[in-house]
Amino acid sequence: MKLKNILITVIALSLGLLLGYMIFNKKEKSLPLPEVTGGERGMLGIDKNINEETIDNYLNRSDSVYRDMRMLKDPGNYEAIGGDSYLSGFIKGFEVVPYPLLTEVKGLPEAVGESYKGKTLFKEKDGKYIPNYKESLEILEYYFPKDKNIFLICGGGGYAGMTKNLLVSLGWDENKIYNVGGYWYYNGNNNVEVKNNDKYDFYKVTYHDIDFKNLTEVK
Repeated sequence: MKLKNILITVIALSLGLLLGYMIFNKKEKSLPLPEVTGGERGMLGIDKNINEETIDNYLNRSDSVYRDMRMLKDPGNYEAIGGDSYLSGFIKGFEVVPYPLLTEVKGLPEAVGESYKGKTLFKEKDGKYIPNYKESLEILEYYFPKDKNIFLICGGGGYAGMTKNLLVSLGWDENKIYNVGGYWYYNGNNNVEVKNNDKYDFYKVTYHDIDFKNLTEVK
C-alpha cells in the first residue's frame, strides 16, 4: 500500500513538473506580418490585421513591447479634428513614450496647428534622422528593443506611423513593428480611463520622460 502511494505521489509530481515546464517554455503564437490597410487609415500606416479592433488578442506577450506615442497634454489642437489633446485613457499594458520628444513633428493636419517645439533626441535633415545627443540611439533602443515585436498606438494613428518611419529609417526591422492605430477608436476590454470628470489621473500612466539636461549634446 505504501509503495502504491509513493508511486502515485511520484507520478503526480512528474506530471506537475512537466506541466510547469510546458507552461514556462511555451512559445508565443506567431504574429501575422505587418500589412498596411487601405484608404485614409492606410495613409497613416495603420495595420490591417492588428489594430484597435483586434489588439486585445495580442496583449501581454513576453516577446513584445507596447508603446503609446502621445503626450500627456499635446500643444496641438486635436479637438479640432474630433480627438483629444489630453491623454484621457490608454489600453492596459501600453507605456507612454511621447513621439514629439523623439524627433520633430511634421505633417499634422492644418486644423491641429503646431505640436511640441522643444528638445528632441533626433532632428530630420534631407529625409534622414540625425541624433542631437550622443545617447539618442541608446535611449531609442532601450524603449524600442530590436529583439521584440513593437506595438505602437497614439490618438488617431499619426504619431504611431511617424514612430515606425523613424525606427525603420534607423535600422529597425519593419516586420516587427505594428501601427495599431488610434486609442480614440478603441472599444475593447482593456481600457484604462485617465479622465476623471474635469481632472486627469495621470498617476495611472506609465510615462517615460526624457531628461535632456543630463544628455551629451552633439555639436
